[in-house]
Amino acid sequence: MSIDEQLDSLLCGIEEIHSEDELKKKLQEKRPLRIKFGVDPTSPDIHLGHTVPLLKLRQFQDLGHHAVLIIGDFTARIGDPTGRNTTRPELSQEIITQNAKTYEQQAFKILDHSKTEIVYNSQWFDTMNSSQIIHLLARKPVAQLLQRRDFKQRMEEGHNIQLHELTYPLLQGWDSVEVKSDVEIGGSDQLFNFLMGRDLQEQEKQCPQVVMTLPILEGTDGHEKMSKSLNNYIGVTESPEEMFGKTMSISDELMQKWQKILFIGDDFSDHPMEAKKQLGEKIVTRFHSADAATQARQNWEKQFSEKQVPENIPTYHLVANEPLWQLLKNAKLAPSSSEARRMIQQGAVSFEGEKISDEKTVLTQPGVIKYGKRHYLKLTK
Repeated sequence: MSIDEQLDSLLCGIEEIHSEDELKKKLQEKRPLRIKFGVDPTSPDIHLGHTVPLLKLRQFQDLGHHAVLIIGDFTARIGDPTGRNTTRPELSQEIITQNAKTYEQQAFKILDHSKTEIVYNSQWFDTMNSSQIIHLLARKPVAQLLQRRDFKQRMEEGHNIQLHELTYPLLQGWDSVEVKSDVEIGGSDQLFNFLMGRDLQEQEKQCPQVVMTLPILEGTDGHEKMSKSLNNYIGVTESPEEMFGKTMSISDELMQKWQKILFIGDDFSDHPMEAKKQLGEKIVTRFHSADAATQARQNWEKQFSEKQVPENIPTYHLVANEPLWQLLKNAKLAPSSSEARRMIQQGAVSFEGEKISDEKTVLTQPGVIKYGKRHYLKLTK
């Protein structure tokens, strides 16, 4: 590909760039560029929202460039204030370490391992002494940091901003200095932090990174940014059936946005229902296989179109005197006892087609439990 062709390809789907001319000049150097993408391991799973920049990162790799995946194990202790109206809860180092391991594994569902460098930002921040930290914080005035949209909004709404949160953009920006990034990519909500990286690189006499932002993927609710804390996400390690079922639950309007943002092609049916099924198949194929996607679609159609119980549902051996709420938790249908009780109380649990509203019900006969809209369990003796 010519430089202009590479540029056109890389700019596809980009929301904002600083700047196109700078990226073209870097491409003309005909060397592998260092493309930075950072994630804070604040939860154990990568979801579809995370994959948007990862897919752009893979596009750079396919053109011969080098991905630098920064695992923000140090910055996760602070928590990115982006899009938050309250201070994030502090995570233990043990949880951060566990989450970081899963991030590495899941990222390689998209990235080319041979062209990826993984670094943890604790490598440089943990070795900084107090004098060096103060020197870094002295780089920017407080007034500039408070111009960040999230902080301004919180102040206007009367919410507190903790002092450590103000340091986050500087810390993320310093990551760019440490890894000498040529390009940084991420969601459009990260623009302030990315530009901070450019400023700090210039102060350190480095060539400033090109900043490329991508649109934010809305979650399955169609309103908020995809987030595990809002339970509106599709995780990249979820089962094919779960991925397909969640995709089928989104609105037609959101479906059209996902088609564009997820770089998933444009060969969709004009019929909304069929187009949504095709989208679900493409998502499952990307993270599992084409066969798994076909099976997930067939199972969904049996369940919802033909009102049949899907094949190959998990089984559970009945335990004497086990109340329903405990059965649901032990069978891993419900993530917790409280969630099991909540689902029963809301009428979202049935046995052989009959809803059960008493959480203390003890089932003694084989049959099929339906939990929520998509989950089934076969009880055996």
